Amino acid sequence: MDTHSMSVLGLTSAEEDVYRHYLRNPGTPARAVHVVIPSDRESAVRAIGRLRELWLLHGDDDGMWATDPGVAVPRLAEEQLDSAHRTMRQLVNTRPILWSLQRDRPGPGAEPPSSGEAEPALRRMEDLRQVRAHIDQLAFSARSEVLASEPYDALSPENIAYARHLDLRCLRRGVRIRSLVRARALEDPGTLDHLRELRAGGARIRVADELSELMLVYDRRTALVPIDARDTSRGALCTEESSLVNSLVGLFERLWAAATDFDGLAATEDGGQAARLTDAQHRVLTTMCAASKDETGARQAGMSLRTYRRHISDLLRLLGASNRAQAALLARERGWV
Repeated sequence: MDTHSMSVLGLTSAEEDVYRHYLRNPGTPARAVHVVIPSDRESAVRAIGRLRELWLLHGDDDGMWATDPGVAVPRLAEEQLDSAHRTMRQLVNTRPILWSLQRDRPGPGAEPPSSGEAEPALRRMEDLRQVRAHIDQLAFSARSEVLASEPYDALSPENIAYARHLDLRCLRRGVRIRSLVRARALEDPGTLDHLRELRAGGARIRVADELSELMLVYDRRTALVPIDARDTSRGALCTEESSLVNSLVGLFERLWAAATDFDGLAATEDGGQAARLTDAQHRVLTTMCAASKDETGARQAGMSLRTYRRHISDLLRLLGASNRAQAALLARERGWV
């Protein structure tokens, strides 16, 4: 193999070679693997053993099969992220380690250091207001790139307003933004419009069917992750430890490579929704964008005023618009009219 992209997921080059071999050649007997991959028999046996422990291979010695990558890769990524979270939590307070080492050194340095002498590898923030203030500061000082993996299903109007201000400010300064979001987020009209605005401003966005990793990385120097990946209300951990930041960047790049470009999906989402409109809704949408009065629009659409207004209410909901003017604008942006 020329490259071994699965190293970020915790696999050695030999393990990846074996896994890829079984993807290409399902049913190969275990005893024959070392003949067809660049590995000696002992290394191949060890690789097969670990891949079976990780549930990446199944079967017996007479024939083995690789687990589907769509199942294997997200699970490995989640395990790596959980491991990174555990390591980061352990590094929150390095002071006891420092004190222990200082006690082993004779002389004045054996006294515990003062509060200003040792900085923790991580900053723990349990107050969500403190987290938001720190994100504000990092976004303001970002100079080159922001990486964001955000597994939300939908954003509230308040969250959109907050994120919009930070992101557009970064983009106007020339800061590159790459954002990973869940496919389900495209089903929410307000969130979809927000993502479109970011894309128009220069952000690159990709969509993953399944996404559980929450992280923000600024200039590849500072990273934020939740204290508890399953309960973000508990706060966040912030680190500038290069090894931890690099691990999170590697995980982001792997998720990014496996995701789908937002532009194509957004266009499909719009086209699919427009195709699901009834003929009556198409007529109402067209007349609503042109007629100034409901009575005129209802007459042009060939329906009663009450039915016309009911269709308008349905269209406002489908478009995620708060009023008719916004609905007309959104419909034109999405190519519905």
